[in-house]
Amino acid sequence: MGWWQVNADTLARSRFVLSPLAETFASLKLLHAGTGAHPGEHAWLRAHLPGHRARMAADPVTALLVRAGLGSWESPRAGGSGRGGWIADFLTPTPREGESFEEGVARVRAADPAAARAHLRTSLAGPLPAALERDDLPERAAALLEHVWETGVRPYWERRRRVLEADVVARTALVSRGGWAAVLDSLRPGTRWLGESRFQVNPHEYPPREASGAELLFVPVTPETGWVAWEGRERYAVVYPCSGVLAGDREERARAVPAALGTLLGPGRAAVLVLLAAPLSTTQLVALTGQGLGSVGRHLRVLLDAGLVERRRAGRSVLYSRTPAGRTLTEAATHRP
Repeated sequence: MGWWQVNADTLARSRFVLSPLAETFASLKLLHAGTGAHPGEHAWLRAHLPGHRARMAADPVTALLVRAGLGSWESPRAGGSGRGGWIADFLTPTPREGESFEEGVARVRAADPAAARAHLRTSLAGPLPAALERDDLPERAAALLEHVWETGVRPYWERRRRVLEADVVARTALVSRGGWAAVLDSLRPGTRWLGESRFQVNPHEYPPREASGAELLFVPVTPETGWVAWEGRERYAVVYPCSGVLAGDREERARAVPAALGTLLGPGRAAVLVLLAAPLSTTQLVALTGQGLGSVGRHLRVLLDAGLVERRRAGRSVLYSRTPAGRTLTEAATHRP
């Protein structure tokens, strides 16, 4: 397993940040895989996968670069599918707080061509295909990421940003309730707190890294994927998929509201009560329901007055959750014959 040595001070100083570039690269990974994890991803792929495949068919060098950069080139020369999906480092520069997409992709474009080829060899665990022995690979990678951003991410960014912000609120609240171990154990498959200042970042057999004293960042993305990145010994990042309840499709969640509960409370208010099976903030509820802030606020006031939900403060956020009466009502409506 791969793990980092992380002391208590480093964890205490760690931060959650949003990265448009990480979101774009995660979307490129989703396009490359061609299959989604939930209805929201399926719908996005239906809209954008045909165009991506046409672009790759018209540009075989860039298509080969993507396959190699994701460790998925398969040939006798490359020795199979690479090092367990190891991503070429120059494609995923470590996110920086407050960095715009344009600033992030500029770092991809500025990568040294020789270093980029070396990263690809590491990704492939073998020699580079002859077609990739060229100096324009960083430019090609940056141009592709710009295309994915403009066509597949930027049009949805405001909604995705709200979803990602909601995930950060939930993770921050989890830190206050259960400590960092609870957060690290739940980021994505393969991450967990091992104790003795050891943080497992993936299940692969890679040498441990000393991250104590470095800047440690946690970066959510909406696609169901993740990776790790670092710059020397100064900055480390874990990119992880945001909570499934946040990333999922709104129509799917709407269908989960029991009809009887919707009739009793109204569909909007019932949707809020159903979502509050786990503590959520107003911002999260707006992102999840698609309702306006005013509407969500009115629903919460009614549910509070009825004794169906309660609120408490977690750091700077106010979280709402069901009371026992709210749980009883929801479960009764859910299990109604």
